[in-house]
Amino acid sequence: MRLPTKALGGTALALVLVSPAIAWAQDGETGFGEEIVVTAQKRTQSLIDVPQSVSVVSGATLEQQGATNFADYLKNVPSLQLVQGTPGQGRLVLRGVNTGGVASTVAVYIDETPFGSSTGLANGSELAGDFDSFDIARIEVLRGPQGTLYGASSLGGLLKFVTNEPSTAGFEAKALGGVEFTDGGDASYRGAAMVNVPLGETLAFRASGSYRKQGGYIDSIGTAGSNVRSNINDFENYGGRASLLWKPDADLSVRLSALIQNLYVDAPGIVEADPATLKPLYGGLTQSEYLPTFSDVKYRLYNGTIDYDFGGVTLTSATSYGEQLQSFRADYTANLSAALGGSYVYFDQQTENRKWTQELRLASNGGDVLEWMVGGYYTHEKARIFQNLKTAVPGTPGVLTPIDLPFDYAVFNLDSRYEEIAGFANATLHLSPWFDVDFGGRYSHNSQRAEQVTDGVLLGTAVIDGLRSSDNVLTWSVAPKVKFGDQASLYARVAKGYRPGGPNVIPIGSPPGTPTTFEPDTVTSYEIGFKGDTADRSASIEAALYHIDWQDIQLAAVVNGFGVNVNGTSAKVDGAEIVATLRPVRGFTTSIGFTFTDARLSGDTDPLAVGAVKGDRLPFTPKYAVSLNADYRWDLGSDVSASIGGSIRSLSRQSGGFDPAYRAAFGEFARVDAYEVVDLRAGLDFGRYALSAYANNLTGSGGITSTQALLGVAGLPRNAHGALGTGVIRPRTIGVNATVAF
Repeated sequence: MRLPTKALGGTALALVLVSPAIAWAQDGETGFGEEIVVTAQKRTQSLIDVPQSVSVVSGATLEQQGATNFADYLKNVPSLQLVQGTPGQGRLVLRGVNTGGVASTVAVYIDETPFGSSTGLANGSELAGDFDSFDIARIEVLRGPQGTLYGASSLGGLLKFVTNEPSTAGFEAKALGGVEFTDGGDASYRGAAMVNVPLGETLAFRASGSYRKQGGYIDSIGTAGSNVRSNINDFENYGGRASLLWKPDADLSVRLSALIQNLYVDAPGIVEADPATLKPLYGGLTQSEYLPTFSDVKYRLYNGTIDYDFGGVTLTSATSYGEQLQSFRADYTANLSAALGGSYVYFDQQTENRKWTQELRLASNGGDVLEWMVGGYYTHEKARIFQNLKTAVPGTPGVLTPIDLPFDYAVFNLDSRYEEIAGFANATLHLSPWFDVDFGGRYSHNSQRAEQVTDGVLLGTAVIDGLRSSDNVLTWSVAPKVKFGDQASLYARVAKGYRPGGPNVIPIGSPPGTPTTFEPDTVTSYEIGFKGDTADRSASIEAALYHIDWQDIQLAAVVNGFGVNVNGTSAKVDGAEIVATLRPVRGFTTSIGFTFTDARLSGDTDPLAVGAVKGDRLPFTPKYAVSLNADYRWDLGSDVSASIGGSIRSLSRQSGGFDPAYRAAFGEFARVDAYEVVDLRAGLDFGRYALSAYANNLTGSGGITSTQALLGVAGLPRNAHGALGTGVIRPRTIGVNATVAF
């Protein structure tokens, strides 16, 4: 028996509470898990009916774990990695599809709204959208290319935030407050609130807001090796969401939504390490700060989604507008001070990206033999990057006194536009009660153009216009599936995804051989998987084997002295994922996950531009990863319940980023040691009130999450004393949260 499906619009079904590791529900009132409904194929479907790997983490699970950002979600999702040094600037990686290029390989959606840039000219891979998870219904993670339904830059997969809808059922409100303490760092504080207000029988409003002050834990040693400033990498994250839902009748639904989030970081989360060992160079979590730096990121997202049910089909229109605005200052004193007369040196950058999207879909409302969906998609992006290299008076570390010069050292401005139009179709053919075939395709055309202006004594004065490129790409997927009753399915899936190419921005008169454009790269994924659970859902399992061919990989490189994007060699990824969940008694849920990922280059890259050769592992992709989650909940009487739980995540040794200078110096790329992260949690639920406590990174693991290039501008050392910049996970952090519901 198939679960009836309906085209997904702005009124998707809410999800029941899921287990911390995979998409089966935790114990409910009945004691065992309930069926999970997901929206991976832009329809509401039972998880077991979706012929691909999907993980779901509910908002309740995130709240129970004290999770607030991407780094906290990792233990819940197989094959998901985050390469990050500074909050708000992170690269998501799924199934090892990562080489450190400038465009993202994982698409991010908030309901019907695509987030971030599709182009490599607006730092799309570094601004992933680290949204606060308070009052989130769930997070869905789709592993493998999603080019058919979600388009460009979903080579590795998709991460989708599904927000709670306004409800006319009744007034609802909730408030949360929390505090946490980090070893060797400052205290952190968090507050959040939400309200749902019915405005009649057909109209409802929901809003939420959050504020988080995260204390720093990295010290500045200045220039003399002494502790000049403590805990310099603190940050603030604040914002909110609002949504208005109108349902005048059973056929029409209109939802208007807005999201605003601001992230201010005082200093990069970088620890200077010995490049030979990757151990902290000065014995602790420190960096050499000559002058104050910051990163200020603003997200603005607005969406209007209309659904109309004509009876046999549903029409969905989703219109979105988004802004990503970043301003940051980087300290280049260690890199360029000697070359510029001994002054302190800093670099200011503003990045702006504004994006309109429109999607129309027409989908059947179920069907005994054929379920189908057709649609069209249009997006228009306008981006700007402005950079200015400046100097300051040498003095007390952490104090900035600019030098007023009659000339500029280096000023760079890049304006770019990206347009894409696509048509897509997807269908499920039910050949028998136990055998389906899902298939679809998408044809996309994109065009890009850019204009570069430079000024200053180091770059010269020049205007370069007419930089253009365009692509025409067909992506597709085919997925047969065999169902064994309502409790199990076996599927196979072949799918293709792509990432747009684009123009390279290089000065007039650059040497011959400097590439003026770079081409799209593509992946073709082959996957076979099994999903099953027992009749009472006391046990569940999900397993997949996959092979990925990645062609014409986009790489960031230096060619003839200019930073450009190039198409390099190919890569292959072979992997396995398995997650099993047991609920042996009511209230107790345990899950274990294992992933194997063998991601390697299939050929050599330019030894001077990239430095990687055939057989090298792709960056920050552990070959083995194991996660274990366990939670127990029991009644204490008088409507009071208690819970206790924990998780362990273990990652094997990884390769750092591709860096030809590092390889030339040490004979290989940086090697990141294996590490484990242990988290514990406990809580008391009094019905209206709840208290929870957690200890994250209980053992104080110093796991490395990113590596910088060894050399900076002009091929000079990037950091003082030849240090290698590394990102590390937050030290042991213990916190408590209190919530009250109205």
